Amino acid sequence: MTQTTAPATAPDAPPADDPFRYGWRYVPRPTPDDPHHVEQVPLTLEDVLHPEVGDFIVHSDRHETDRMYLTAVLRARLESSGAAIVLSDVRIAWDIPDLRPHGPDVMVIPGIRERQDWSTFDVSVEGARPALIIEITSPETRENDLERKVEHYARAGVAQYVIVDNVSRSGARQLRLLDYRLEAGAYRLHPPDAAGRVQLMIANLWLGVEGDHVVCYDERGVAFGDYATVVRQAAEAEAWARREAERAQREAQARAEAEARLRALEEELRRLRGER
Repeated sequence: MTQTTAPATAPDAPPADDPFRYGWRYVPRPTPDDPHHVEQVPLTLEDVLHPEVGDFIVHSDRHETDRMYLTAVLRARLESSGAAIVLSDVRIAWDIPDLRPHGPDVMVIPGIRERQDWSTFDVSVEGARPALIIEITSPETRENDLERKVEHYARAGVAQYVIVDNVSRSGARQLRLLDYRLEAGAYRLHPPDAAGRVQLMIANLWLGVEGDHVVCYDERGVAFGDYATVVRQAAEAEAWARREAERAQREAQARAEAEARLRALEEELRRLRGER
């Protein structure tokens, strides 16, 4: 299991030099003059690990771009067939005693055919759990992803946990991929393949790094485009499927009408023969 140096700041306190570095939440704190008064409270590292609904957690632009890209690719790959749903930045409540909720960047959940407007996905209520979770680290909070979530997601029974780890503390991103797979109740770290890619098992996709961002590849090694391209391709595929369904419906209706006309003609011919 990968180990990192513990942060100088304790997990129960925000950074002293920038208390809102991790993010914030609004907490009701009534006053005699304002019973509806709320205060902006900085998040701690522990809060980021176990977020509450409504928390704002700070992420970089590249982090968000990668998250949206991975979500779009996995949705296009899995949701149209009903194989799984893909949730992004949604809180998940576990059915494991003493394991508090998390807020994964991306999670793939089989056994659920349609997404709902969840703010929290409750495993015990829905009767399903993620088969894949992907986390994208940020320099300030990567300890959560590299250490604590490895233990927590294994306890929760997540079959595969992939970390897109930014090892750079400043400047340009430098990414590596960590692929944890559940074996006998514990995670084993699998090395990337010869091309430096990790297989996302449930989706039959391969995840790689190009420069400062991630790229997904299909079973033929063909790369999926950027977020905008993936969304456009998914929309085009959906439109094509809709057109094909409409065409098939028109053809079926035309056949039914032709068969009805033929039956009417045969009935008329029988009637004419009977008159003779």
